[in-house]
Amino acid sequence: MAILDLFSLEGKVAMVTGGGGGIGRGIALGLAEAGADVAVAGRREHLLQEVGKEIEDRGRRTLALPTDVRDSAKVEELVQSMMDHFGRIDVWVSNAGGLQEQRVNYLVKTPEESWDATTTLNFKAPWMCAKAVWPAMRSTGGGSIINVSSVGGISRGAPTNGVYSASKAGLNHLTKTLALEMAPFNIRVNAILPGSVRTEDFEDASGGGDEYFEEMAKTQPLKRLGKEEDFGAAAVYLASDASSWVTGILLQISGGP
Repeated sequence: MAILDLFSLEGKVAMVTGGGGGIGRGIALGLAEAGADVAVAGRREHLLQEVGKEIEDRGRRTLALPTDVRDSAKVEELVQSMMDHFGRIDVWVSNAGGLQEQRVNYLVKTPEESWDATTTLNFKAPWMCAKAVWPAMRSTGGGSIINVSSVGGISRGAPTNGVYSASKAGLNHLTKTLALEMAPFNIRVNAILPGSVRTEDFEDASGGGDEYFEEMAKTQPLKRLGKEEDFGAAAVYLASDASSWVTGILLQISGGP
């Protein structure tokens, strides 16, 4: 087999949660360009419809599924909707996540409800997704689960951003443990760890505009911030046979160490 053929996702079916914009959109379109049919899920239906149209423009089938992955019953419905429509799920990308309190805060000043909301979205929800989808993957011979974490989850500490980083650190460990538990069923579990990317959440939390992000880019080893396609390329690798001997890794996509 030619090396580039290993990256093909022809005949595969993928789900991307949080697929309505930013990193999720980049991943969904990357998977579609590699040949997969791609469903996108999230809370803003109009954005899902827009991404779905872009997937169809690439010649692939799609589903736009409004949902809330913090609700286990809705996650189960998500899996069932995909099985009813496509008959299989080969790739699941748990990308939904972010800051629930749109400002940074010290841990000791973080309200309990903000702690609960952030850890549920960034840590508990990917666990619920993996729990819901693994029987479907097992029934068709295996698959690939990709969790979107953060370089904040491997930092020495994260003053003023502790809840988010702690939830992503938990997700990193969850990824490694799931990889070991699911390996006997030919289900690989890996994580992508983005660095600095100008997302809507990041803009809201930082309050920064163009000048703020331009200055941030200058501090990066490669002198730019992350782009959507950076993560689409990484997801194609982890979803495809090119990474068939790769599981339990934390793939840092961050423009530098």
